[in-house]
Amino acid sequence: MAFKSDSGDEVLAEINVVPLVDVILVVLIIFMVTAPMIMKPSINVNLPKAGSGDATKPSKLNITIGKDGKLNLDGKMANDEEVQAAAAAELKTNPDIQAIISADKEVPHGRVVAVLDIVKGAGVKKFAISIDKK
Repeated sequence: MAFKSDSGDEVLAEINVVPLVDVILVVLIIFMVTAPMIMKPSINVNLPKAGSGDATKPSKLNITIGKDGKLNLDGKMANDEEVQAAAAAELKTNPDIQAIISADKEVPHGRVVAVLDIVKGAGVKKFAISIDKK
């Protein structure tokens, strides 16, 4: 687009950035609205707090016990038999596997012990319990 200036023959060439800004703002709004829908859902577990504890190594056997006592194995719902089968399968590929158990602080102690028994019954000798540092 060329415009004549008031002084005569001089051509004034400018890019109108207003439509570009409008389009970018619309794209930004679309991303802001769709981002929460795309986010991976996580398991909300209120871990108990402790003053001491070591950082654990990453494990392929992450067991989460929700407030309702239901199990999640690596982020997927599972029952006791599936956890035992997965522990036995991982033990075959890695005999030094460590099970990491994350239990909500509202979960009864007996349920945590039952899950430990399931993991030990599959042959896993090492386990860790996740906590939040104070």
